[in-house]
Amino acid sequence: MAAKAKVIYVCKECGYETPKWLGRCPSCNEWNTIEESVEIKDSRVNPSISGEASSYSNIDDIELDKDDVKYATGDKEFDRVLGGGIVSGSIVLVGGEPGIGKSTLMLQIAMRVGSMKVLYVSGEESKHQIKMRYERLTSNSRNSNIYLLNETNIDVVFQHANNLLPDMIIIDSIQTMYNTQFDSSPGSISQIRECTLMFQQYAKAKQIPVFLIGHITKEGAIAGPKVLEHIVDVVIMFEGEKNYGYRVLRTMKNRFGASSEMGMYLMQQNGLMEVSNPSEILMSKNIENLSGVCYAATIEGMRPIIIEVQALVSTTPYGMAQRTVTGFDLRRLNMLLAVLERRCNFKLSSKDIFLNITGGIKVDDPAIDMAVACAIISSVADIPINKNCCCAGEIGLSGEIRPVSHIEKRLSEAKKVGFTKMLVAGYGLEKLERTGLANIEIVGVDRI
Repeated sequence: MAAKAKVIYVCKECGYETPKWLGRCPSCNEWNTIEESVEIKDSRVNPSISGEASSYSNIDDIELDKDDVKYATGDKEFDRVLGGGIVSGSIVLVGGEPGIGKSTLMLQIAMRVGSMKVLYVSGEESKHQIKMRYERLTSNSRNSNIYLLNETNIDVVFQHANNLLPDMIIIDSIQTMYNTQFDSSPGSISQIRECTLMFQQYAKAKQIPVFLIGHITKEGAIAGPKVLEHIVDVVIMFEGEKNYGYRVLRTMKNRFGASSEMGMYLMQQNGLMEVSNPSEILMSKNIENLSGVCYAATIEGMRPIIIEVQALVSTTPYGMAQRTVTGFDLRRLNMLLAVLERRCNFKLSSKDIFLNITGGIKVDDPAIDMAVACAIISSVADIPINKNCCCAGEIGLSGEIRPVSHIEKRLSEAKKVGFTKMLVAGYGLEKLERTGLANIEIVGVDRI
């Protein structure tokens, strides 16, 4: 029985389906996001994907073997983001801007997984181009079991995979794959969604981890419908400013671990180098104190990091004051400025304010509120803050300093980097576990 094709319209932002085209999506209220797609009604299982027949099992009767646990890749930053290592049968989506280093990262992972047999499928680069990158990259171990395949037809990819029987598959990229059952071109919503579903079925049936490299749109979202992120087990984003050598790997979704972990790399000529201590890189080595600079202890996943907050406040030469931020939420900055004006009588409405989180990273931890406020006040008064002092505290609308989570980890990181004083919320300070914090002065602050 032949498959029945049906034309539907899908929102590329949220995945909402409708039988007719609409200018505005009823689900997410976005304009011009509805695109034509093709839906195939077919109950047959793809012949390229073979697995066990479906059946129910009692949960107590299911036994885990050694292949069901996470195994490390040898890259500590990558394993941290995945939640401890690669899980058999998992499907991982790696997104990022063009040229940020996604292919380099995945080729390095393929080189580090030891004796595992890796099938690297590329629809964008030739085998010789990948070989040139392989020779350029440096690694403690070279994996001679990497097999390169230039193919975009997903059925042909599964045929080679069934013949090779790899331990891991890397697809570069999912936007280049296509299924011959669809008339649409590679990269369309129909092709991306169906190819991802087929890779998911293959990964679960064969218990082989599959890594999909995906492009992102100009808005920063992964290209394709939002349902693509719901199909996969893990979504990680590889980001960073091109003017900086640092690359940040963030977990957006993880069914096997925390969904807020962060890994950091340094892009060099011979590949990506792991950064085991991001605090030392994100802090400037200024010998003399400068006004408008304050240090904050933030948490990325379960990792404490010390970041440097810089602020510049100047009288505006124009009628409208500017608010420019890098690495911080502009709306959060406006709230903090309103608190400083209302509670501390600082006249900032006629001032240009520029805020920068050094190192090119983005931080959304409310614990850096106090550091942002201190940096702004320091710039207004032109009084430098002691460079041996660090902050960690959230600011409420009434000007109170609110306690933050994982304060012991933040204090330990500040002490390890070399800070001798740290400002924290005064509330609950007596409950703080001071074990191992003898050489750092803890100052409780109640109000801004």
